[in-house]
Amino acid sequence: MKVIKLLTGRPLPQALSVEELETPTPGPGEVLVRMHAASLNYRDLIVAEGSLSGAQQAKPLIPLSDGAGEIAATGEGVTRWREGDRVVGSFFRDWLDGRFLPKHMQSALGGAIDGVLAEYRLFPETALARMPTHLSFQQAATLPCAALTAWHALFEKTPLLPGETVLVLGTGGVSVFALQFARIAGAKIIATSSSDEKLSRMEQLGASGMINYRARSDWDQAVLELTDSAGVDQIIEVGGAGTLQRSFSASRTGGRVSLIGRLTGIEDRVDPRPIMAKGLTVQGIYVGSVAMLERMVRSIEASGMQPVIDRTFVIDDTAQAYAHLKAAAHFGKVVIEI
Repeated sequence: MKVIKLLTGRPLPQALSVEELETPTPGPGEVLVRMHAASLNYRDLIVAEGSLSGAQQAKPLIPLSDGAGEIAATGEGVTRWREGDRVVGSFFRDWLDGRFLPKHMQSALGGAIDGVLAEYRLFPETALARMPTHLSFQQAATLPCAALTAWHALFEKTPLLPGETVLVLGTGGVSVFALQFARIAGAKIIATSSSDEKLSRMEQLGASGMINYRARSDWDQAVLELTDSAGVDQIIEVGGAGTLQRSFSASRTGGRVSLIGRLTGIEDRVDPRPIMAKGLTVQGIYVGSVAMLERMVRSIEASGMQPVIDRTFVIDDTAQAYAHLKAAAHFGKVVIEI
């Protein structure tokens, strides 16, 4: 079988190589998945740079956490799946349900352990969820990380309610999925971007307020203007240190900030006074469990939601897919067909 290997810490594209390995055979409780598509996340760039804590460093790694395929073979004792079932893998192989524990970090695909950029991959039967029936493999491959992160932030702790307002920063995968989920829930959405063209696309997807943060560097004040000074109920915070303070400002009293990314870096100081003065809840979100993935799949299937794919590459063009993601010109997800 063909696999892509990544040697972390080396510059792209030299860090990537194509290898031929023997197709594995599933053991007891395992299934072999014929992977049809995978998708990239910003995390995959961090892994490639060698700066992700907990990622494999000493040997080449099969990259990417997000993939979809069909069951090719089942091992002894498998009861949940049969050959031909269409599935997606869970980002955390071993986080099935309940609280997130330190041990779950050791089962993160494409980081702590090998990922999905291969023609075949073994999974424990418990580490998979059924694909939404209306989606293609390419669409389903976008779900395990970006979509589940957005779902977790909006619904798994304090569920978003109809009529509430959500602020999404930027137009990457998590932010676009958050907009789509918020719209399904009947919420209002405000979106920020440096591109008027991308803001127009967010409006087409359902955003009712658009802010170009290059034109309005005080975008938090623009949010307050759009909400009659009240602020928003939930914020999908993908920027990190460089945007967090303005997110506090844009939040309503008692609002919720879901800290997901660090696109603007990590070296900065954060003033905690707005958290106390407004009674804000700041929650760190790191993808989700298999049970969350299954709940999200049911919602996507019931609503007919369609993931937004920016561009699709073939596996032999993996280096170009990484370069496209790094250029940050994409809208939605970058997918690789396998």
